[in-house]
Amino acid sequence: MKKNILIIGAGGVAQVVAHKCAQHNDILGSISIASRSIEKCQAIAQSVIDKKAFKVAAEIACYQLDALNIDATKKIIQDTQSQIVINVGSSFLNMSVLQACIETGVAYLDTAIHEEPHKICETPPWYNNYEWKRREACRQNHVTAILGVGFDPGVVNAYAAVAVNDCLDQTDSLDIIDINAGSHGRYFATNFDPEINFREFTGQVWSWQNSQWTSNQMFEVKRTDDLPVVGLQTSYMTGHDEIHSLSQNLNVPNIRFWMGFGDHYINVFTILKNLGLLSEQPVTTAEGLEVVPLKVVKAVLPDPSSLAPDYCGKTCIGTLAKGRKDGKEQDVFIYNVADHKEAYQEVGSQGISYTAGVPPVAAAILVAQGIWDVEKMVNVEELDPKPFLNLLNRMGLPNRIRDENGDRALVF
Repeated sequence: MKKNILIIGAGGVAQVVAHKCAQHNDILGSISIASRSIEKCQAIAQSVIDKKAFKVAAEIACYQLDALNIDATKKIIQDTQSQIVINVGSSFLNMSVLQACIETGVAYLDTAIHEEPHKICETPPWYNNYEWKRREACRQNHVTAILGVGFDPGVVNAYAAVAVNDCLDQTDSLDIIDINAGSHGRYFATNFDPEINFREFTGQVWSWQNSQWTSNQMFEVKRTDDLPVVGLQTSYMTGHDEIHSLSQNLNVPNIRFWMGFGDHYINVFTILKNLGLLSEQPVTTAEGLEVVPLKVVKAVLPDPSSLAPDYCGKTCIGTLAKGRKDGKEQDVFIYNVADHKEAYQEVGSQGISYTAGVPPVAAAILVAQGIWDVEKMVNVEELDPKPFLNLLNRMGLPNRIRDENGDRALVF
């Protein structure tokens, strides 16, 4: 049994994580939160108090931390007696925080693949460049490290495992479809860190097709689907974290990721990219100042957490599996629909943050209970998905399945 949670990061997802940890602190124990801005940590802690989220009366301890500093991270882990670290800070921090967890022997959870500031769309499988190099260290130190346990990656990986192992005899393709049919009312904004958001879309689009890596350009390939609740939606093939692990862990020849974008987003994105404003490489201004264009764009766009009060509409995110069952062709769509306003009313964050923030807390509960405390590094599809999905059903992210037998709740 493990207990006591250290949350690293203080953005919109961290706010959801803090609220959900508080709602289950009878299992998870004490909660601490650390980021570069202690003021943001304190604001999240106050929001938990304001929402009366604690199941057992408690407080959240707040710390200022540069999480690239491994020794400083280790000290906070030790000072708080945390046994589970939930890393929802920038993905630039992953390897530093992971190393601190390995050296202190505590469980590590994150929601996205590691990135280096000067590199974009790395050679697949991307995990092999960073996190997977620490597999043996985790095993030797009996450290549970669960990678990419947000929604996508994360829950959709669990959906893929269910489809492959329980729904189909043979799986020919997995298509992960992410649609945000909500509106934030701003001229232009991203739903999470603009720097990370744009970096996903400015390089090659890697997909797994015919059991090999295939490269396309962003917005080159699109599809239209009639989805539950949100209806007809167009999405574009995009490179994404889960492809890099699913392609290695599940024997499926075609794995792709699709994300919905409106025409306005595409137009603004294209202009910014063509002007060079989405470059991660530094430039020098006429005044002799060295700046990174992408960081300047990030600085002038709205903070994603500020979008929550005005957000309305719904998301639909799921895994579409195609293959054969009992000799017949069959499609299986396992998905979740989340509501932006409901998320804001519960935890003060918008739906995208909610879908990303609830799953790592569910995973932390399973680690605390010993169910997912596997003492090695894994991606979500390598674990038993059933206790995870059942827990999400009770924590605000109900799972559904649509197949030849209709559309219904997915409960195990």
